[in-house]
Amino acid sequence: MQINLSPIRRDMSLQLTRSGDALTINGEVFDFSPLSEGATLPAEAIASDWFAGPVERVGGELHLTLALPHGTDAPRQTLFPTSLSLTGDGPVSLPPYERETEHDD
Repeated sequence: MQINLSPIRRDMSLQLTRSGDALTINGEVFDFSPLSEGATLPAEAIASDWFAGPVERVGGELHLTLALPHGTDAPRQTLFPTSLSLTGDGPVSLPPYERETEHDD
């Protein structure tokens, strides 16, 4: 599965888990296993604001773009994210929502 990330300022974080051709986004499951080779599902056809582009199956692999929320002080890796190439199931590591700050104790 290939996931492009589109940064967007949003006050809600993103939790993502993959299971085969299904993605669980903040607890909601989106199963793309019925999408046939060469088919495209427009983002408008998916009942979610998290999809920032179509979902396509190319060479047996799903390709999609998700909105990547970030805070007001997001680090460079969040504002300019690299694509994710997922080969296994489980939780997906995403760039941080905001820059980590050091605390004076």
